[in-house]
Amino acid sequence: MDKLQLLQRIFGYSQFRPGQEMLIDGILSGRDAFGIMPTGGGKSICYQIPALLLPGITLVISPLISLMQDQVSALKAAGIPAAYVNRTLTGAQIQAVYRNLLAGKYKIVYVAPERLDYPGFGSVAAKLQISFVAVDEAHCISQWGQDFRPSYLRIVEFIRRLPRRPVIAAFTATATEKVRQDVKRILELRSPVEVVTGFDRPNLYFEVLHPELKEAELLKLLEKRKGKSGIVYCATRKSVEHIWNYLCDR
Repeated sequence: MDKLQLLQRIFGYSQFRPGQEMLIDGILSGRDAFGIMPTGGGKSICYQIPALLLPGITLVISPLISLMQDQVSALKAAGIPAAYVNRTLTGAQIQAVYRNLLAGKYKIVYVAPERLDYPGFGSVAAKLQISFVAVDEAHCISQWGQDFRPSYLRIVEFIRRLPRRPVIAAFTATATEKVRQDVKRILELRSPVEVVTGFDRPNLYFEVLHPELKEAELLKLLEKRKGKSGIVYCATRKSVEHIWNYLCDR
């Protein structure tokens, strides 16, 4: 199958979203890539489709356990051999994943960045044909990013230890120019294909209100949104309990 057939048969989409095809083509041609796409913009497609078309194994580095679990479940449901390694697994389960990796049973494996520091994982990785490494939430590599994680700084050390340098791609939803430069420099991306599709989410609207009577304003907002869901944020637990009682009384 080619990339479009995979998109249709595995993921259920008839066409690519803006930026996806350019990144996928770059990765498949052997180039590094850097995609800055909003949440919901389809970043995962940009590394999952190349993973299925490239030889060997794709390693996806992500700090989000829930994302790993969701994506691996979806891939398995679609008949794609995938796995994850993180702290939710027991030692025996991790060893089982390692055995399956060495037996060539997976195409995509998700790992937390901290896992790269484990000697056991490093020794397994050294024996694998890793053709592609995708770094998700790549803003975490920069101290100027909103979720800096020191373990991200050691990703490039892990890659240097591999017998052969794989294609490397970085993905994030938002990144200032300083963060972008950090990502490219620290990950040692080589003339990457870069795609920035913008941060605007047309289905989201933001407004800041400064009402004198907050509770009365809240009731007005609720009146306009009957039958809909919503979240009310409060600064303290005491405030949450007060608002909860206030709304229950009404």
